[in-house]
Amino acid sequence: MEKFGLLDGLVAPLDRANVDTDAIIPKQFLKSIQRTGFGPNLFDEWRYLDHGEPGMDNSQRPLNPDFVLNQTSYQGAEVLLTRKNFGCGSSREHAPWALGQYGFRAIIAPSFADIFFNNCFKNGLLPIVLSEEEVDALFSAVNQQGGLRLQIDLVAQTVRMQDGKSYSFDIDGFRKHCLINGLDDIDLTLQHAEKIRVFEEKHIAAQPWLTAAI
Repeated sequence: MEKFGLLDGLVAPLDRANVDTDAIIPKQFLKSIQRTGFGPNLFDEWRYLDHGEPGMDNSQRPLNPDFVLNQTSYQGAEVLLTRKNFGCGSSREHAPWALGQYGFRAIIAPSFADIFFNNCFKNGLLPIVLSEEEVDALFSAVNQQGGLRLQIDLVAQTVRMQDGKSYSFDIDGFRKHCLINGLDDIDLTLQHAEKIRVFEEKHIAAQPWLTAAI
């Protein structure tokens, strides 16, 4: 998992509340469990004018010019700014996969659905909860300036605007540690690889008949 420390990223504003995981990555794309290739189908039904299916050449599909991610000002955005209850609906982990594979590193909203919120941390995405007033202020800044960039400092737990205004956010200490060090669940397990090896050797030595089933 990629380490997260200091991010200076362009903001894409998605001014919608209650965005569910079926909107983030529609159900027909859930057939794959390879954890790759979902970025082009992020927000598929809003992003394209036709109906998407797995295996289609997305470069040939008609784009919706009114959708924010298709607008020139927001190409290369790494920060998604959105409204309350983002990621509601089903618990599909494909949603953070698609967001991360599109290029987003952080999502800012007043609130997130619990399972989606947890899945973000497991996949290297930083979900940041700010108050509705603070999110309103960021939307206003994006609308006034266009091309707004934010500096997100995970170590300091701050979101800083270009004019110097800063917002603080809370994060669980363990999740912060994992993001800063790029540790997903597998990485955390592998930190104990030697202890696991010793346990397995002792376990087999004490119960040698188990080797017949291995």
